Amino acid sequence: MTDLLTRPAAIDEQPAFLVTPPPTHIPPMMIKPPRDPRWKKRVAGGAAVLVLVAGGGSAGAYFMEEHLNSSTSVAVAGDVATITEGTDLAPIVAQVQPSVVTVLVDSNQSSSLGSGVVLSADGLILTNNHVIESDGTVSVRLSTGQTVPAQVVAADATHDLALVQATGLSGLTPVTFATDDTVAVGDTVLAFGAPLGLEGTVTSGIVSALDRSLDTGEEKLTGLLQTDAAINQGNSGGALVDTSGRVVGINVAIATSGDSTGSVGLGFAIPADTVTTVVTQLKAQVR
Repeated sequence: MTDLLTRPAAIDEQPAFLVTPPPTHIPPMMIKPPRDPRWKKRVAGGAAVLVLVAGGGSAGAYFMEEHLNSSTSVAVAGDVATITEGTDLAPIVAQVQPSVVTVLVDSNQSSSLGSGVVLSADGLILTNNHVIESDGTVSVRLSTGQTVPAQVVAADATHDLALVQATGLSGLTPVTFATDDTVAVGDTVLAFGAPLGLEGTVTSGIVSALDRSLDTGEEKLTGLLQTDAAINQGNSGGALVDTSGRVVGINVAIATSGDSTGSVGLGFAIPADTVTTVVTQLKAQVR
């Protein structure tokens, strides 16, 4: 789920960008209640909020109060390449981009989208459960622009992960996962996905904290990576990768403040070890 424990507004409901003078005081972080009054009771005034980062429609727009675990741990760095000023990240992007897809869900009432990563050459895709949990027809769009039908084959709501099988594909390049012990605070990372529906987008930042916990009101996600790489609606299910092109996490939530549902430099990803464990369990269900 990608919101402070609230999903952001649908993509076509984003407010226009406005320039306002700086406030004379720093207001508490808060989320503007969604338009549907049924959600108002789920939003606690004056609290920072986390937003699930699917985009558009019901699958990308529910809000909840955020509770961040304050603990931060530091892991020992592994064999991740050192990044210095002026380092060219383009080769990493070129390596990973073909393995990142856009997941679309369309119904008569709404449309929504998120991101996903390729797990197998024949089109098994990993995404967030909140991207595909609404009723509708699922499809997958590749980095080449090709769109194919797809079907949800397994889901884990507790860890907010799901498997989608795209049809009629072969020769895709699966992602490679890192392990949690290779990730350290300060490591450079890149976030891949379709923020605000802008497919093929890549942003960069660092791992700013480890072992964050988010309370969604229904489930509690633990052990999350925190990053300042810009993550927005539509990034849900996309890859957070290290400088070796390995997936260190799956983007799931952002913190927001005030009237904005955009990135404020606090994004969260499900760590690789959790992802690979859940994927193994979900694949067993498919069989």
